[in-house]
Amino acid sequence: MVRPPDPRLVEFLSAYDRAIVDLSLALREIVLEEAPDAVEAIYDAYNAVAVGFSYTGRLKETFCHIATYTHHVNLGFNRGASLPDPKNVLVGKGTSVRHIKISNVRELSLPYLRTFLRAAIEQVGGSPEAGVRLPKSVVRGNYPKKRRPAR
Repeated sequence: MVRPPDPRLVEFLSAYDRAIVDLSLALREIVLEEAPDAVEAIYDAYNAVAVGFSYTGRLKETFCHIATYTHHVNLGFNRGASLPDPKNVLVGKGTSVRHIKISNVRELSLPYLRTFLRAAIEQVGGSPEAGVRLPKSVVRGNYPKKRRPAR
């Protein structure tokens, strides 16, 4: 069983339609099934609610992130440009980050989601050593100005 979401994340997501909230939280569960010891860095940002996942809590060591927008959710990979992607599933033109746009719950069952997650975890060396105790959820940013639904 995956740990429950931090109440602050739920509060930040409350600005969105229920279907998008459910999609975002279901995607979070998938990430945490693959990386149960990951630290969640939560950002209530300008145009999205984002959650970065790492084993250290450091932004530069984030292996994936979820960005919740008004009509969809992105599963992003911070080193996605170097992930194997023979079917060109990943979207993005930058030097590092790639993402998968997810618009409905059915897309969460696509097998390549977990394949990319496992590969991204492997890029950062996998799970931390046993005994490492870090906070599981940390709010890193709460931007006062928003360009997205208001609560």
